[in-house]
Order: sequence, then C-alpha cells, then structure tokens
Amino acid sequence: MALLGLRRALLRRLPAGHRHVTSTTCRVGLQNAYILRVAAPHRRNVSTQITPVDLSSDAYIPPHGNTTEGALVILHGIFGSKRNFASLCKAFMRDLNRPVYALDLRNHGSSPKTRPMDYLSMAADVHHFVTKNQLEDISLLGHSMGGKVAMTVALSGTLPALSNLIVSDISPTQTCLPPAFTTYLKAMAHIEDPASAIRTREQADDILKGVEKNLAVRQFLLTNLKTPSDSSETVKFKIPVDILLEATPAIGSFPFIPGPEHQWHGRTLVVKGAKSDYIKDANVALLRELFPNARLEVLDTGHWVHAEKPNEFKKLVVDFILGQRD
Repeated sequence: MALLGLRRALLRRLPAGHRHVTSTTCRVGLQNAYILRVAAPHRRNVSTQITPVDLSSDAYIPPHGNTTEGALVILHGIFGSKRNFASLCKAFMRDLNRPVYALDLRNHGSSPKTRPMDYLSMAADVHHFVTKNQLEDISLLGHSMGGKVAMTVALSGTLPALSNLIVSDISPTQTCLPPAFTTYLKAMAHIEDPASAIRTREQADDILKGVEKNLAVRQFLLTNLKTPSDSSETVKFKIPVDILLEATPAIGSFPFIPGPEHQWHGRTLVVKGAKSDYIKDANVALLRELFPNARLEVLDTGHWVHAEKPNEFKKLVVDFILGQRD
C-alpha cells in the first residue's frame, strides 16, 4: 500500500518529456553531472574509470543449488531497497528455476554510503557484483532509478554476461526529478538534525505531514528511518540524505544520448504502466534509438507496476526470460 500511495502522490509531479529541464539550477546540475561525460565513446567503460563498492544483496537460490548460471539481478528505485522485491524474488526463483539476486544500490539499504551518486557509478557497482560473483547469462531488471542503472550497464558495453534487459516504467531521459523528491529530502534532513531532537517514528511522521499528506507515502519514506534504542539519542536515516540531496540532478538525468556508439542490441523488455507518465509517447522513440530490439508491454497500472500487478508483471518477465514470447 505504501508503494501505491507513493505512486499516486508523485504522478502529478512528473517532468514532461525527453530533455525537459524545469529550472536553471537543475539545468546546470545536469550539465555538470553528465553532458560533458557522454560526448566521448571512450567514457563507456564504466568498470575501469570508477572505483566500485560492494553492494549488499539478498540471494534466492533454487533447490538444485545453481548460484551463477542464468541469474536474475534486480535493482530497486530511489528511496527503496532490495526488500521491495522480496515476494517477487521468491516467485521468480521458483518459476525460472534460476538464482535471483536483489541488490541494494549505493546509498540505499545496507550498501555503502559514498559519493558520487550517479548512473555511471551505480552501473560500475552492478558490474562489480556480477563479475565478483561470476554470474553468467544474466537478466538485469530495474525499476525507475534502478531501470536507468540497468540501461546504463547495458549501454556501457562492458558486461558480456548480460543476456536480457528488463526495464520497469522508466525511460532514458535527461530530466529533473519532480520537486517532491527534493522536498522529501529536505524534510528528512530536518528530521535527523540533532537540533530537532526527534527521537521517535511518530515525531518524524509529524514533520513529514507538513510536506506530504498521503500516509502511504510517508510510511514508504519512513522505511528508511532508524530509531535509537537509547531514548536520549535522536533518529537517523539509513540513506545519506545529504548525498542524495546534492545528487538529485544526476538521478534525474541519464549518461547516454542516442548515437551509433550508444546502442545495445540485446533482448530488451520495457514494461510501462498505462496510468504512469514516466514513459511518454515521445520517450518510446528514444528507447528504440538506444535499444533497437526493445519490446514494449503495457500493464494497467501506475508507476509501481510490480507492486500493483505482481502476477501479470511476473508472467511478462518470466515469459520474456524463457523466450516464450519472441
């Protein structure tokens, strides 16, 4: 329910389309984060330019014990964690009879808190996880921010083990995040400021009420809250609020623009929510420029496709990976 509420609250605050920039501050941030980085093809090799971090993960291993072959690797969205896909991971492992790994991206969940927070760095972390664990013939699934990470991994061209790309309700646009995200992060910074003397979840929720009336959205944000065991201490968030605040232009953007050197010709499934504006009609052409073999499927949902229609979403992904709908 928290995911559904977050989707409803954010759908009204979405950016318009490819390369839409709503403010001078955001435009400068996008330029600093990416536009200078995508011009040269030699920048594609994310594994050699960035020092990756070891990502926290949950593994779902089939009864026969295979831990590497045909693995499905799943990436969450902003403010999320590997726990968001726990139920689906078990179902994917059962139906595919393959290992499934849900990751915490950097600055989320139990993974390291570090700068920079951009797609090339997050893609390098995923590349590191795959190679360190010797995964083969992998399928990479990402939702929202995680979908942009997955697309960056594919377009970097450095992961021969990648066989299938699944993108859930996001397009490779260079945009600004909706203002709500910055508003939430500023409220979270206030909550964990020791001067605010916030010691309980209820007190933190009272502050969030000032910027978000939807209870489900607040509950989702508060999944990141750590309450102290000592009543004299104040609360903290699991996510590094300061890093995410300064990284909002980078998170809204994307490190690749269409061109012959920026394409991935592998098997690609894009799942769009019919009631979501994260993939607009104009974005479909952009998707096909970068991913010529992309197949678009639409489910009657908002942005949180996997949460709203889990069975239908699972069937699409399983059939695609098993090659039953080519």
